[in-house]
Amino acid sequence: MARPMKIDFVSDVSCPWCIIGLRGLEEALARTGDLIDARISFHPFELNPNMPPEGQNIVEHIAQKYGSTPEQSAANREMIRARAAEVGFTMATSNDSRIYNTFDAHRLLHWAEIEGKQAALKHALFEAYFTNGQAPSDHEVLIAAAEQAGLDGAAAREVLESGRYAEDVRRAEQLWQSRGIASVPAVIIDDRYLISGGQPPAAFEQALRNIVAETA
Repeated sequence: MARPMKIDFVSDVSCPWCIIGLRGLEEALARTGDLIDARISFHPFELNPNMPPEGQNIVEHIAQKYGSTPEQSAANREMIRARAAEVGFTMATSNDSRIYNTFDAHRLLHWAEIEGKQAALKHALFEAYFTNGQAPSDHEVLIAAAEQAGLDGAAAREVLESGRYAEDVRRAEQLWQSRGIASVPAVIIDDRYLISGGQPPAAFEQALRNIVAETA
């Protein structure tokens, strides 16, 4: 009988390592399906909480934040693109890509969990931003992602325009920060074990198998 497992996935939809990590985790869970019955909940983390809705050019932003040259930024994007391709995800960022505010996306994800469609929306938002180059601060983009995930578009619009769940998202962000989460993705297993970063499937699989063995 498969062992129940609670997985909290703290991440941002504008974080490339978060989709790489999510794909790696999902592949690892597929490989361990006979051992583990996992329930994944997604929690908010904003990499750039002060970013205006219109965003900022990615090369400019990375230069300001990390001191990277345009050449270093391009090389890093290529490395990330290759890692994403290894887990079957198309990363189409370029010198013209932008970094956006993601707070409204997190509000919509909070609602999607209530509706039972959170994972589907998470994937739709990653695809919208990284593959299609769309702004996760744009309400029309968010509504389209919600509909792609099987959610009601009119209800999604009402959530976004009303400002609903803002306090819930703020509280959740503060909670995970108070627990020491300062970078993402952060994968917390059964409130006890932390797996950090966009690990490949094999690394996640080994960690999961070790946890099952330790707690057997």
